[in-house]
Amino acid sequence: MNINRKILVLLFLLLTTSLMYGQRRPDKEKIKSLKVAYITERLNLSSTEAQAFWPIYNAHEEKMESFNIQERTHIYGKVRDMETLDENEVEVLLDDLMALQEAKQKANSQFLKDIRKVISAKKTFMLLKTENGFKRRLLQQYRQKQGGGLR
Repeated sequence: MNINRKILVLLFLLLTTSLMYGQRRPDKEKIKSLKVAYITERLNLSSTEAQAFWPIYNAHEEKMESFNIQERTHIYGKVRDMETLDENEVEVLLDDLMALQEAKQKANSQFLKDIRKVISAKKTFMLLKTENGFKRRLLQQYRQKQGGGLR
């Protein structure tokens, strides 16, 4: 794919992502745009691959975010008041956490099955590696902004 086509695909994806997530906080929107660009560059997706890849990827990201919100609000939000919970309430929370983790695992497995249909197995592994690389890079930048490390 020539450089002009890559730039056009990247700009299209960034515009689409910006429009889809325009209602989110500015930092989240910026991070999402950077992640899209990072993944697109690292995976070197063709325009055909990108058209099939991004809807599946974005749907999975939304599903994972929903799971994370449930975990933060329903599970860990209640755990903060651990002293006031009786044993039965804690048992229910633990069961809910295990069910949520199982649902996440099923969703991740389904995502891999779905994404494998539109990109090669090699690019699928590259995606997993790229996501981890993006998280590390983001964390490094955050630490640099905060003065060099955790306090």
